[in-house]
Amino acid sequence: MERRKIRAGFVGFGEVNSPRELIERKVAAARRALEARDIELVTTDPVCDDPQGVNEARARRELAGADFDMLVVCVAGWIPSHSVISVIDGFAHKPMVLWGLTGHMEDGRLVTTADQAGTSALRDPMEALGYRFKYVYDRPDGPPGGGADAVKRFGEVARAAALLRQARVGMMGYRDMNLYGTLVDGVSLRRLIGPEVEVFDTLEIVQKMEQVDAARLDRLVAALRGRWTFEKPVADSALQTGGRMYLAVMDKVAERGYEAVSLVDVFGVKKLLHFPPALVLQLLVDEGGVASIPENDGLGAVTQLMVRYLTGQVGAYFEFYEFFGDRVLMGVPDYVPAEVVDGPVRVLPWPGFGGLKDGILNVSRVKTGRVTICRLASRGDRYRMHIATGEAVTPRPWEEAGWERPAPQLPSLEVILDTPVEEFAEQVLSQHYILAYGDHTRQLTDLCRLLGIEVI
Repeated sequence: MERRKIRAGFVGFGEVNSPRELIERKVAAARRALEARDIELVTTDPVCDDPQGVNEARARRELAGADFDMLVVCVAGWIPSHSVISVIDGFAHKPMVLWGLTGHMEDGRLVTTADQAGTSALRDPMEALGYRFKYVYDRPDGPPGGGADAVKRFGEVARAAALLRQARVGMMGYRDMNLYGTLVDGVSLRRLIGPEVEVFDTLEIVQKMEQVDAARLDRLVAALRGRWTFEKPVADSALQTGGRMYLAVMDKVAERGYEAVSLVDVFGVKKLLHFPPALVLQLLVDEGGVASIPENDGLGAVTQLMVRYLTGQVGAYFEFYEFFGDRVLMGVPDYVPAEVVDGPVRVLPWPGFGGLKDGILNVSRVKTGRVTICRLASRGDRYRMHIATGEAVTPRPWEEAGWERPAPQLPSLEVILDTPVEEFAEQVLSQHYILAYGDHTRQLTDLCRLLGIEVI
């Protein structure tokens, strides 16, 4: 998943009595370090505490006309705090990085402009003023570029927060199976995190399905025939039924700009249209590039967007099937995105669970490795995120009761958690959790803190 560049405002500071050439050299080097890390900067010349406040006014003016994800407050030496606050207070609604630079060695001696005198005088007042910021400081004995790397990591968080404020989630139907944990309070979600959740009717998609161009559908079916491995013969009608709904939903996605979609599943497509929407959900993520999750899971979709914006990964959903002494069994009864599949996508004709027809079941093997699983939930306007890490391994043979025999091996993983399973289970927030490969605890935690979400 491609993400746009991080956009940052950048302003450097140094006291009026510090050597101006040294302050400018340090600030310019910091700026180049961020640009080398593919951060798009809006800059202004370094600010000093001149008595008339000319520097401060100029910096406010030059930064005010630009849009950016975060403001980098780059302290290159001691600076009275009031000069910094004078510049940055107009951007208090933006995430910030308080970045203290460091001295350099010259003829065997450390030459410093007291950078951390400036940042340590600012950190607590910025917190008291309610700014949302990350404190980063370079060290004379630290790794080269360490501060710039930390700024970039927080920039990824700030970009995710900005993208969430512009995101739209499309919801076909509402509250599948009368579930509670999938519900969304649209007002608090919009106010605190940002995404807009729009509900559209199943009838609208059925009407769009009737208008799908036959040639467009034929091209899609041919592409799937060439790309997927079919474990058993699958009739064209099954590919056409799901493919037609996918194309209809994508027309709605294009119309409204959705970045995530959830469908009414059991009480909607299966009950009323008599086929499972697994193929639709699979195609939405693989072909359409939007996050997809079943059962009108609004906060699951928002969790997917958080993972996507932070990591660039697809953010696959999984369900819990069993808790063991040291691990959990996570699987899906329908589909997994191709991105998390080990090898080719493998599919079967829907083998009759619930007496449905014209369905496609994904039975692919899922990649193993280090993973993070997470879930967003709410109590009124109080939002929480549960984050856990572990090692995903190939699961033991298992089956879900109710399938025609021989029952299929559903896409699944056993995740050996880093925390005790009992402790994890006492905090679990939903049957649906979102998975990403690697340890993304720090990024997710920083995003939650930025948005006022409690981390558990």
